Amino acid sequence: MQFAILGPLAVTGDDGAPITVGGPRPRALLVLLAMAAGRTVGVDRIVDGQYGEHPPAGAANAVQAHVSRLRRALGGDAVEFGPGGYRLAVDPDDVDVARFARLAADGRAALAAGRPADAARLLRAALALWRGDPLSDLPDSPATAAAVAGLAELRVGAAEDLAEAELALPGEPSIAELRELVAAHPLRERLRGLLVRALHAAGRQAEALAEYERVRRLLRAELGTDPSPELAAVHRALLQADRPAAGPRRRVPAAVSTFVGRTAELARLADLAAGARLVTVLGPGGTGKTRLVTEWAPRTACFVDLAPLTDSAQVPAAALVALGLREPGFGAPADPVGLIGTALAADPAVLVLDNCEHVLAGAAGLARAVLGAAPDARVVATSRAPLGVTGETLLPLTPLPVDDGAVELFVQRAAAVRPGFARTADVDAICAALDGLPLAIELAAARLRQLPVGAVAQRLAVDPFGLLGRGDPTVAERHRSLAAVVEWSWALLSPAEQQLAAAFAVFSGGATLDAVEGVCGQRIDELAMLVDHSLVTTDGQRYRMLEPIRRFCADRLAESGAEPQLRAAHAAYHLRLAQEADPHLRRAEQLDWLARLTAEEANLDAALAWAVEHDRPTAFRLVAALSAYWWLSGRATRGAAAAAALIAGPVPDGVDEEYVSCVMQAAPRAGAEHWTRAREVLATLDHPLRYPFAAALWGMTAGPPEEGTENYTVRLGADPWNDALMHLSQVLLGVLRGSPADGEREMESALATFRRLGDRWGTAQALDWLAVVDGWRGRWASAYARWSEALVLQGELGAVDECAQLLCHRAEALLRHGDTDAAEADLRAAEDLLRRAGRAAPSAEARLGLAEVTVRRGRPADAAALLAELPSDGPDVRYGVRVAVALGRLTADPEQFRQALADGIASPLRSDLADAVEGAAGGMASGARAAELLGAAATMRGLAIAGDPYVAATTATTRAELGEEGFAEAYARGAALDRAAADRLVADLLS
Repeated sequence: MQFAILGPLAVTGDDGAPITVGGPRPRALLVLLAMAAGRTVGVDRIVDGQYGEHPPAGAANAVQAHVSRLRRALGGDAVEFGPGGYRLAVDPDDVDVARFARLAADGRAALAAGRPADAARLLRAALALWRGDPLSDLPDSPATAAAVAGLAELRVGAAEDLAEAELALPGEPSIAELRELVAAHPLRERLRGLLVRALHAAGRQAEALAEYERVRRLLRAELGTDPSPELAAVHRALLQADRPAAGPRRRVPAAVSTFVGRTAELARLADLAAGARLVTVLGPGGTGKTRLVTEWAPRTACFVDLAPLTDSAQVPAAALVALGLREPGFGAPADPVGLIGTALAADPAVLVLDNCEHVLAGAAGLARAVLGAAPDARVVATSRAPLGVTGETLLPLTPLPVDDGAVELFVQRAAAVRPGFARTADVDAICAALDGLPLAIELAAARLRQLPVGAVAQRLAVDPFGLLGRGDPTVAERHRSLAAVVEWSWALLSPAEQQLAAAFAVFSGGATLDAVEGVCGQRIDELAMLVDHSLVTTDGQRYRMLEPIRRFCADRLAESGAEPQLRAAHAAYHLRLAQEADPHLRRAEQLDWLARLTAEEANLDAALAWAVEHDRPTAFRLVAALSAYWWLSGRATRGAAAAAALIAGPVPDGVDEEYVSCVMQAAPRAGAEHWTRAREVLATLDHPLRYPFAAALWGMTAGPPEEGTENYTVRLGADPWNDALMHLSQVLLGVLRGSPADGEREMESALATFRRLGDRWGTAQALDWLAVVDGWRGRWASAYARWSEALVLQGELGAVDECAQLLCHRAEALLRHGDTDAAEADLRAAEDLLRRAGRAAPSAEARLGLAEVTVRRGRPADAAALLAELPSDGPDVRYGVRVAVALGRLTADPEQFRQALADGIASPLRSDLADAVEGAAGGMASGARAAELLGAAATMRGLAIAGDPYVAATTATTRAELGEEGFAEAYARGAALDRAAADRLVADLLS
């Protein structure tokens, strides 16, 4: 028989037919016995379960009658009498409660043993046994209530274990089920923690943080306690997970073939790199320098491919990209070498500089700077000549021994194109003719697709260097042997294949099939043949030439006379790509298109450099089309030199809008005359912007126009993104000029549009400013959630500086909630993020936050010392205002308040001046003057700030001094001042 009590009581016989047990008392008796299947239940326990606290006289005799009825229903031997009570004589597994308990225990054990898949399977089976409310057949009694509570605890515990197991498995966590459980058990902290983790795992970070905030408030309201250490740990892990890292570093490329014949050199490189901080692997082209280094390099090494570069000045920018570092932004000092040194000092790594010989000065300068700035970093370079840096250790790479590694390499590569190939005397002859040069051997082995090995050996034996008439006779013979094989491979190509091989040399860093077709024409068959001949390699996505081969083909291209036309086609193709990408950078697919443009960065740089010299209209258009990409990918100054060169010369017709983009990109090299012309262009533009992101960049570079001056409206057109940007820009000006209340609804509308489009940048901007206004109003929970969501979005874009700023903002929200430890963790994370991103100067915002943390811990002198470490002038006016106000509060120094007021007056933004005036109010000896300043500040900002504890403290102190009526009168007097009168009031304070 089977007994089911996890729901309405149900009994089935061995044949599966239902068995009816009549009467509430016998049914209650059966439930009591089934829950203890195989064990004796005392008569007193049965009476209590059947009748509760007040059983009738003769209840024990009634139990005997109920047992008799139960035996008639189940069979005479189903219920046994024993010492002190009765027992249901069945296997415990015949009762669903017992099966549930066993499965749940096994699932919990599997979870603890690190087998989440097994745990999930067992726990799902356990929970599937529940069909409704258990023990519904028993009368109400304390014993029944205790039993129901015990079963409910088991059930929710199993559900928690199942959620834990599912979080460890791939796939979407069951958030809806967890929400139902949380609604039923609102104070159960493990459930809340699981829901927070599930939301975060599903990518809903803002909801996860809001959920934690809800339970924290609930626990304080209901129980007067803070979250348990376990739940607090979930929150800390969530915060840590949301803190973005510096961008991913470019790893060493994966090997596409086996490593042959360099065992001794590999061991030597490992020994040298363990002791020396700069090792340069030397050798002529084709000796396998790159292959040796990539075989040795640790997984965490950063690979910088210098082959596509044409100038030493490009080396630092290439290293920045490889290290995943972002430039600070327009107008910031351009010091990529300093950024790299600072970043590697904070997060050391092995920096691999590959193919240094043609940019030797730049590679040497970068290596020298890195070694000087980052004591734990190491550099490994490949080059045909030493870098010449003090402390450099050289590892010359010689060709492979003919009778050992060279023959093995040839046989392996030959077997790849001719299965079953074995060593013959011809192989030894070929390897000897090629001096054991690995690349030459690989090219010769590839020829076995078309020729027998004897023919290859014969061709090399006749005149291995006979085709070198165009080469340099002074080149070392080992290098000449490589050139001989490359030229021989070239001679065996068809004219169409030769034409494509030469044309392919216009690409820097490889190309997609679409690019090859777009620049070189319909050449799919010829391209496949170049791959077969090993002149071009592919990973299935991109096609590349090894650098020695590409240089050979570039010479053939120059000789052909077709290079100008191909360079023009190359520039035109990449302009079309940039223009196609631009609208996608403002939509949900922006990450995919950022990655696509990054893959083509070397080609885009080459196209722009050529166009600046040969096709200025195309160059102007490339700068404009790439401006959004450069900003969003952290390459804000990537086009600065090209843009400066363009605006310094004649401006072609039809590129007025593109001229504005070039002026912004050239900052700070652009002169006043260029900015004046750019403003005139925007003021007279008679069409919507072709590149709408330029309007956002203009606001960030040119800054807000002075209040009261004549302004223009940039024509953005009717596109939803354009509309959202215009609303956001206008509202921001209102917020910063003292009218936040008028724009919150429009800002919410802009946020909704950016969300709908999927634009992470626009969504994050709107969230950040809405959170600022939330903070002014004292709505810190809402501000916290908005900043957390913005942090996730900027993290997806890799925006290091913005993420650090958002961490500082979020820390402010945490401080307002009294979570000092979490706030400090965010602030430290912001500083660490900036250090790893190469920012050498301390973060003013982080230091301001840490100063407040220190004040709250009772150490105001230490807080003042923290701020005193900051430089006297910051990146903007707001920096000076906030630092001066903070120092003035901490030290009660009137001069600091005077400095804050001076900085506030210098700013075109009323919110900056309001910050300064509120700070000065705290330093006033006169309570009436302090209240008047608070009122004036509220007018300047457009609302009375509710979230600043210092303002609150000044208000409370002043109220206590003046009384409610006196405070209100003085406050109203300040609030009634117009702009001119408020400025006079501030000027009086400075006099």
